[in-house]
Amino acid sequence: MTTLSTNSPASCPGCIATPAERIEVPLPDAQLALSLPTIHCQACIAKVETSLGAHPGVRAARVNLTRKRVMIDAAPEVSAQELADLVIDAGFEAHELDIGALNQTETDAAGRDILMRLAVAGFAAMNVMLLSVAVWSGATDATRDMFHWISAAITLPALAFSAQPFFRNAWAALRAGRLNMDVPITLAIVLAVVTSLWETGLSGKHAYFDAALTLTFFLLAGRWLDARARSAARSAAEELTALEVPRAWRVTDGAPTEVAVSTLRIGEHVLVKPGARAPVDGVITEGASEVDRSALTGETMPVTRTKGHSISAGEVNLTGPLTLQATAVGTDTSLHQLAALVAVAESGRSRYTSLADRAAKLYAPGVHILSALAFLGWLLWSGDMRVSLNIAAAVLIITCPCALGLAVPAVTTAASGRLFGKGLLIKNATALERLAEVDTVVFDKTGTVTMGTPRVTNWGDLTKGEQKLAYALAQGSAHPLAQAITACGRADSLEPHALLNLQERPGYGTEAELDGVAVRLGRPEWIGARFDHDGLCTVLDSGQGPARLIAFEDTPRPGASDLIAALKQENVDVVLLSGDREAPVARTAAQLGIYTYAAQKLPAEKVAYVQSLTGQGRCVLMVGDGLNDTGALAAAHVSISPAQALDAARAASDIVLLGRDLEPIADALATARKATKRIRENFQIATVYNVIAVPLAVAGMATPLIAALAMSTSSLTVSLNALRIRGRS
Repeated sequence: MTTLSTNSPASCPGCIATPAERIEVPLPDAQLALSLPTIHCQACIAKVETSLGAHPGVRAARVNLTRKRVMIDAAPEVSAQELADLVIDAGFEAHELDIGALNQTETDAAGRDILMRLAVAGFAAMNVMLLSVAVWSGATDATRDMFHWISAAITLPALAFSAQPFFRNAWAALRAGRLNMDVPITLAIVLAVVTSLWETGLSGKHAYFDAALTLTFFLLAGRWLDARARSAARSAAEELTALEVPRAWRVTDGAPTEVAVSTLRIGEHVLVKPGARAPVDGVITEGASEVDRSALTGETMPVTRTKGHSISAGEVNLTGPLTLQATAVGTDTSLHQLAALVAVAESGRSRYTSLADRAAKLYAPGVHILSALAFLGWLLWSGDMRVSLNIAAAVLIITCPCALGLAVPAVTTAASGRLFGKGLLIKNATALERLAEVDTVVFDKTGTVTMGTPRVTNWGDLTKGEQKLAYALAQGSAHPLAQAITACGRADSLEPHALLNLQERPGYGTEAELDGVAVRLGRPEWIGARFDHDGLCTVLDSGQGPARLIAFEDTPRPGASDLIAALKQENVDVVLLSGDREAPVARTAAQLGIYTYAAQKLPAEKVAYVQSLTGQGRCVLMVGDGLNDTGALAAAHVSISPAQALDAARAASDIVLLGRDLEPIADALATARKATKRIRENFQIATVYNVIAVPLAVAGMATPLIAALAMSTSSLTVSLNALRIRGRS
């Protein structure tokens, strides 16, 4: 789709802009898609579309605020990364999406099916209710019978279509020899229709056609809300999976060709360019470089890899091109070796029983027992089968779980909507309930509470000449430390020295000539300098005077300090768990005010640590992003991973953080607790409703009017209570 907006604000101050009128026309053959996790409003949309539209190769661009993505129709020679850089320069995060994966999951047949049945039930209920009002208003004899027969003619086909989900689920449960919520629902609908037809045939005063349709309508509304929440979760998971664009460069006869990762085979040669992630496990046959292993092991410092060294899938090549001979591809790579560990860890979480399921276990048999007792009691007392069936039907209709059916999905949908606005996607139906029980939060370090991108700490200690020289040498490398120096030079608007013969020595640093003097920037051992420093560092050799140390630290994520302070204020224990070395873990813990930390933990040890906390009765929230975190994410009571995490970590987590700021996690805990409180309140409302209505039904005082009013009142009360989750209470 392409969009014409009536306003095009240049910025998004406070994101308070109101949506403009948008005229939508089809976007033909969109070839590219970008995820935009930080957009908030019409101003964001306009800025993104304007930035992309300025590119000569972009024919049309359409931002979808709800899905936080942009679909782009561009010329074949335009790359997704090129357009993502434009959006990043405009001030927004942007990540390429696999458009093929998105196109396969755009529709939700189950949700549409329920919505169609809901519409039929609602339309039929309105028409039958109009006829019932006439009966309640005093229509008698032939007029009343005619209205009842017309109601029957509307109700029977409407229920045969609309109530099919309940009929199918109830039949499946009965065939398996068990009860579920759909059994009393189906029994109530069938009994209401049968008794209504019996009463109509005998010219009786009351019929429950309207109550049966109203019951079906409200229950379908609950199912639709639940289906919509599940659909949003599936869409989130699928879109996040699409962030991993499955492409690689296969080398054939010395020429690299871009192919799908799924087509790679063992023994083939693969080119891994600087900045790219290794798509397979392999052995280096050409090249030398430094490799970032933080996603797999949590190590902050890159390691040097040359010909003959092994590389694991998921490791990031930093400085020089590498050619690998594949030794493992697809599900055999190291990216998938933790699958068994994750499966075992997830078994504990699968035993969690939701509030709705716990209520259903008590509710389903209770309803049947109550209805049977009412039938037997009235049959013994009156001896009238017709009266007894009417009473039993009234009890089933009154007690049928309209309020219970809406209690959880209404709250979950409202809470999920609120959290989506804060930048959090709920992937699991019970995640909010489990999140509300959290009393301990375990954080991974690299890439989770830190950005995994170093920052220079002593830039001001260098002279202006040294800064210019370091800036000039750093421009010749894609190494993270060099990029941090480059960022400082740009921030200070420095003019770098003009160097000759600038070249990078992968694994060591960069070297060049300045006024005939050799200058270098790189590892201390390469420079030949010794410093008492155990953190991230590089050394500048100006060729004149002693070498200068440039120190770095990993940058904390935005909101990390505020989040940890908020957790402490809520008496939630905080733990830092990392595969990195002791010194950087201790520094990060001290910087963020975390008193409990553990370093150099292998993936299995992380799982054991989380399981030990669980064994102590703790409810653990695990927040992590790497392959080494997937087992711990699955073992935790509930888990969160950033959108930039590896697909394995995102798949193992219950909630995904879209932006870079960690502070929304604190709001997620507060919202989850509010949501659970609202769910319990809804159950209490349903209980009070039953306490009042059931005696009326058992006493034979529940006319169709009372049944319809009671159901509608309880269902609307539960729905309105659920909407309070969007407020501050």
